[in-house]
Amino acid sequence: MSGETSSQNANGKVSRLIRIGTRKSQLARIQTDSVAEKLKRLYPDVHLEIVGMTTTGDKILDTALSKIGEKSLFTKELETALERNEVDLVVHSLKDLPTTLPPGFTIGAVLKRENPHDAVVLHPKNMGKSLDTLPDKSVIGTSSLRRAAQLKKRFPHLEFKDIRGNLNTRLKKLDEKDDFSAIILAAAGLRRMGWDSRVSQILGPEDCMYAVGQGALAIEVRARDEDILEMVSVLHDPDTVLRCIAERAFLRRLEGGCSVPVAVHTEVKDSQLYLTGAVYSLDGSDSLKETMQTSIASDNKVEERVDERVQRVGVTANNMPGPAQDASEKLGLDLANLLLSKGAKEILTVARQLNDAR
Repeated sequence: MSGETSSQNANGKVSRLIRIGTRKSQLARIQTDSVAEKLKRLYPDVHLEIVGMTTTGDKILDTALSKIGEKSLFTKELETALERNEVDLVVHSLKDLPTTLPPGFTIGAVLKRENPHDAVVLHPKNMGKSLDTLPDKSVIGTSSLRRAAQLKKRFPHLEFKDIRGNLNTRLKKLDEKDDFSAIILAAAGLRRMGWDSRVSQILGPEDCMYAVGQGALAIEVRARDEDILEMVSVLHDPDTVLRCIAERAFLRRLEGGCSVPVAVHTEVKDSQLYLTGAVYSLDGSDSLKETMQTSIASDNKVEERVDERVQRVGVTANNMPGPAQDASEKLGLDLANLLLSKGAKEILTVARQLNDAR
């Protein structure tokens, strides 16, 4: 492997050194540590080193970051470290990774998904209330166009304003000022931080469908490092992989990203994968939403591996049945094409233009 390193332990035994890149935020570090612990249990002889990456992003003003996206900046910095062999793998929130990865990179593992839904965190003075019972004109903080579009339609008595920063920063802005009555955050991040007690309400799909890949962690590796790929592939969670391949294929076909309101909901039940996908105008007044399903049943035959290097929307899962992955990818494409045939492109184009003009 390129960049392979070894280290000697106290007994003089040589062990392989694997370097894991992470952003320096508390949540990123918690997520990376959880993956490192899993790998350590599976491969006790491997020495793992966690490398915290700093970025020029720390010095860029919020206004500039809101245009390029703080997370995409960090993602690029981590990929640069991967490319230069400074690290061997990187742990991401899957929802932060684009549906098309740069050449030479792949997602080698998609871990079992945490709760993918969004959560309401109330200002301490509003404890006991819900979005339904908050007073008229209460201000809700969210930086997500997807959340705002759905919630504006569902809760017309509320107002929605941007709130930026990492989880710690947002909670501080909520608690220490009176600018927001509540904020909307991903339930998964709050749970990983140990802040379950702050969750006042989990938003079900009837209130707010989630982002593509939300709640799942992904391990990004160099596509050519077959030994690293094999090592991390045991962390794949089959249902999460199939759900996220369908979601990512749906988003890629729509040419969506963070700058447009696209939402999904997936479920695996009785060997069927169900995908609900939707697109929204910025104010939620215009929307398209459909559900489709496909069979992901496997006959458990050992397949001939035709192409070891096959990627589906950036994901490499050689240890899982190919037909189920293909069916999941096709489901995402088919659902996107159905929405496109009903006018999704027009809704998203207007949303993108309005957002760029903000």
